[in-house]
Amino acid sequence: MENAGFSARCLLFGLSSFFLLVQTSDGDISYSIPEERNVGYVIGNLAKDLGLNAKTLSVRNTRLDVDDERKRYCDIDLKTGDLTVADRIDRERLCGLKSLCVLKYEVILENPLELRRISIEITDINDNSPVFANDVVKLEITESAAKGARFAVNEARDADIGDNRVQEYKLQENNYFSFLFHKTPGQETYGELVLEKELDREKEQELRLLLTARDGGNPPKSGSVVIHVTVLDANDNSPVFSQSVYEVKLPEDTSIGTTITRVSAIDADEGANGKVTYGFAHLSEDMLEMFTLESETGNLILSANVDYERQTTYELKVECKDGAGLASFAKVVIDIDDVNDNVPTIQLKSLNNPIPENTQPGSEVGIINVQDRDSGKNRQINCIIQGNVPFVLKPSIKNYFSIVTTDELDRELISSYNLTITATDEGTPPLSSSKTVQMSVSDVNDNAPVFEKQKYNAFVTENNRPGTSISSVTASDPDWMQNGTVLYTLVPTVVHGIPVSSFISVNADSGVIHAVRSFDYEKFRNFNVQVIARDNGSPPLSSNVTVSVFITDENDNSPQILYPAPDEKSLMTEMVPKAALSGSLVSKVIAVDADSGQNSWLSYQIVKSTDPGLFIIGLHSGEIRALRDITESDSMKQNLVVLVKDNGHPSLSATCSVYLLISDNLSEVPELKDMANEESNSKLTFYLIIALVLVSTFFLTFIILIVAVKFCQRRKPRLLFDGAVTIPSAYLPPNYAEVEGAGTLRSSYNYDGYLTTGSRTSDFKFITSYNDSTLNASGALKQNPDDSNIISLFDSGDSQEV
Repeated sequence: MENAGFSARCLLFGLSSFFLLVQTSDGDISYSIPEERNVGYVIGNLAKDLGLNAKTLSVRNTRLDVDDERKRYCDIDLKTGDLTVADRIDRERLCGLKSLCVLKYEVILENPLELRRISIEITDINDNSPVFANDVVKLEITESAAKGARFAVNEARDADIGDNRVQEYKLQENNYFSFLFHKTPGQETYGELVLEKELDREKEQELRLLLTARDGGNPPKSGSVVIHVTVLDANDNSPVFSQSVYEVKLPEDTSIGTTITRVSAIDADEGANGKVTYGFAHLSEDMLEMFTLESETGNLILSANVDYERQTTYELKVECKDGAGLASFAKVVIDIDDVNDNVPTIQLKSLNNPIPENTQPGSEVGIINVQDRDSGKNRQINCIIQGNVPFVLKPSIKNYFSIVTTDELDRELISSYNLTITATDEGTPPLSSSKTVQMSVSDVNDNAPVFEKQKYNAFVTENNRPGTSISSVTASDPDWMQNGTVLYTLVPTVVHGIPVSSFISVNADSGVIHAVRSFDYEKFRNFNVQVIARDNGSPPLSSNVTVSVFITDENDNSPQILYPAPDEKSLMTEMVPKAALSGSLVSKVIAVDADSGQNSWLSYQIVKSTDPGLFIIGLHSGEIRALRDITESDSMKQNLVVLVKDNGHPSLSATCSVYLLISDNLSEVPELKDMANEESNSKLTFYLIIALVLVSTFFLTFIILIVAVKFCQRRKPRLLFDGAVTIPSAYLPPNYAEVEGAGTLRSSYNYDGYLTTGSRTSDFKFITSYNDSTLNASGALKQNPDDSNIISLFDSGDSQEV
């Protein structure tokens, strides 16, 4: 016995560890395992069977697709690629008496989306013993029963199938009965007691027989029941059902309490022996709660709701008995008809969220699975995305749909979408359900910064303080976060040979432009720079803009007097003929201003003169003219102090002295020095006069020197100055701004004046003007060749000797 048990255990172990792998014609993968395997039991290597490796399974997010309401009996170990048992598998609970019990799963692989089907056949093991419906079977048999009479006995129920089901019955040895078991394929199985010897009530009124049922498992299991036979007087006929099999179709929405069908049987006997009662022969507790059989009428009544999705067929074994205990059996087969009572369910299996805005149209961004537990047409589903969104559902495999983009995305326009997915079945009436999925769009650096203006102008007054803010640039970038963060820099260029960074700087964050140094309008007036706005994306995008910097003038330059020369060491005197008439041009003050605009507009005025009523100066021209005719009573020596000021705010000014000699005869020229001295003395202060008094003795010496000088002059005539003074026509400042009518001398309006000393060949030329009213002084002083002390003055072709 021990050896037999050991062999049986070895065989059972071999069966439990054996699995069968089959590649079906449609690409499905099939396995076969015994029921009741431990959790973690390896069914097979799924990765190998799919032609992949375990790493690929993990990368492609491989999973078993299981409905939420179904129990997960298997799982995938992504580390090894094995298909393993995840929960206890009881074939009898899963499939009942079905000969073929198969678990079907769908294997989902992503990137790209792929569906593979696997089926796992659960084979039976002998884990259930035969069980009779009752512990005691009571039979009442009349003593008149003929030899060979048969009495039905309900078979033992074994939840296993195949060879593990009941294979034989063994009746306890006795003198009266044998047992016959009927198991014709396609027919109801049952057992019968066969009367082998006529009964004699007077000898034995009761018999107790032990009936044992044995299955075909290894080792076999068995169950027993006691048959209690009571010997009665004659009951000749057993009840007979009108049908051996009752077939019923029952819609799953049938109300509780509905009569499903009615079974009936007829007994040819009369009286109590002919009265038939009905009952279930053998039924599980679950089935007893679901169905009720009325013992008197045979009406089969629904006691609980049925669900097509839970079980599609029920088989009920019923029996009928007469009053004497004779019985017969029949089978009721109930087929559940599906109705459209399940709404489609939408499950989000995969979603790329957020999705980049540069995702190409036609890209798969998500996977959904739609299930309907109904069958047939009620299971057919139409699925759409509602609303005007750039997404569409495309059928993929079986009940899977891919969420696909249909248009280009732009986060700057729409940053997120609410996708309302609606699934509708084709039942009558149709049922539908919806699911909302929020899809965010992630930013991509696809926008370069854009300046608010196409060109910027910046104005800065010269002599500004370094660090002064002169302007600002602003650029915007509609991208998000760092892709929209704008930084400003200068394009490294050169302005007047100097790097632009030496002139201005730009704040990298704010775009404010600062002056790095103080500017001088007179050196340069404007320049251009390029400012770059660059975002912080990867790769960064940029744009640039031109900023024109204009330096505005400030009145920081005083007028510069070109004529008469401002050098105090050189005295410049002009001669005015005594016959000069009113309005005659006698001289001109020439001045320029390095500033521009109104800051360079010059005006002239005489602030001091020897004879205030004799001369007048043009307000803007600087021309000095005779206010009236010159008379003999007018002083020969005239000194004019001329003030030249610009039009700036505040205005700047300069002064000069103009020395005029009213004379037609050069014999009076020696007194010119006295005029200069007189002018110099007029400028002495009170303290100088006191000093002169203190050195009065030296004054006498000075008089003597003057006399000596005059004496020398008579012997050797000298012209007005010790040195020649020349106003070159090209003497203008390099930054001289020519402003017409503003009082500044135009380069085309030149005056030449020459005073010579120390050379008998030098010429004296009066100032000439192009104005008709100007005194004609085109003549020249020339030395008379006959007398070195005589100078001829030629005026308009006439000559006078002095």
